Amino acid sequence: MSRKYNKVLFASILRLMRPLVRILLRNGIAYGTFSELVRKVYVDVAFADFAPEGKRQTVSRISALTGLTRKEVKRLLELVAPDDTVSQERFNRGIRVISGWVNDRRFLGSDGKPSDLPVDGKPKSFALLVKEYSGDIPTKAMLSMLEESGSVRLMGDKVRLVRHAFVPGSDPLDKIQVLGTDVAELITTIDHNLTARPDDLLFQRKVSYDNIDPAAVPKLKKMTFTKAQSLLEQLDRQFASSELGENSGDRGKYISLGIYYYEQDSSEE
Repeated sequence: MSRKYNKVLFASILRLMRPLVRILLRNGIAYGTFSELVRKVYVDVAFADFAPEGKRQTVSRISALTGLTRKEVKRLLELVAPDDTVSQERFNRGIRVISGWVNDRRFLGSDGKPSDLPVDGKPKSFALLVKEYSGDIPTKAMLSMLEESGSVRLMGDKVRLVRHAFVPGSDPLDKIQVLGTDVAELITTIDHNLTARPDDLLFQRKVSYDNIDPAAVPKLKKMTFTKAQSLLEQLDRQFASSELGENSGDRGKYISLGIYYYEQDSSEE
């Protein structure tokens, strides 16, 4: 690659690493631990994605590709990566419960809006909703999680949906889970678009201005949140209508679209 390309790539790496390192330092993750994780990823990616066509990947090739010793490559290949399956499933199930509440006619009122649901009792209860869309998570645990996130509110003996989205609340595990899913999906999309054919590019856009009147920011921020939430709810209904049934023998696809809001002073780097 050209020196100019590498210069832009290195600058981009430094830019995206700053907020990540900020998170790591805030959570007491020293450089040595991070370095070990990076080496593990280098080896795993080289093994899975960079084998010569038609040939098996070898320790020697991975060593040459990554710059790590053969001994280090072998050790890292045998190292078991941290497993966040439980946290990931918990996060996904919170999203599924809200999606089911918004889209499943059984849990809607005559006006087409999500009904206030009794905590227990059939039909049309919060317990039934949780059973249908979150698997084996207990009703009380899901209710507590959604209350903490500000998605639902307990009104006497009924549960009301007050926000059509699951945003992690006080649980730091749920919050940090977003780092490993949303950021990874964005970077993977960018990676795809760097090498894909013009007719195979994935949607990747943003709108930004660098000299907005500070007095206008609160209004623009509120408008942005409202329009973004409306779009996501429309897409949620469309995605839900195309979801395969649990008994379907077909293997489904995972798709997602994420929206984020960011602001800073124009004078900041």
